[in-house]
Amino acid sequence: MKASELDQRFDDGEDVLEYFDLDTLKRPGLETKRVNVDFPQWMVEKLDMEAKRLGVPRQAVIKVWIAERLSAF
Repeated sequence: MKASELDQRFDDGEDVLEYFDLDTLKRPGLETKRVNVDFPQWMVEKLDMEAKRLGVPRQAVIKVWIAERLSAF
């Protein structure tokens, strides 16, 4: 099936999932890569205060804040 035909079926409201192998389906750009960042002590303390206030890990606060900033680009 050509991509244009698949697009048309989707646009017509047809369920097109049967045309995909869901076991190998990947969402691009969501792969993770570990990075190390050094923060001054005062930043870590502020991050920890915000994480505690929200009831989430420090890493979650950092990820959300960075994602919000990057989405502006």
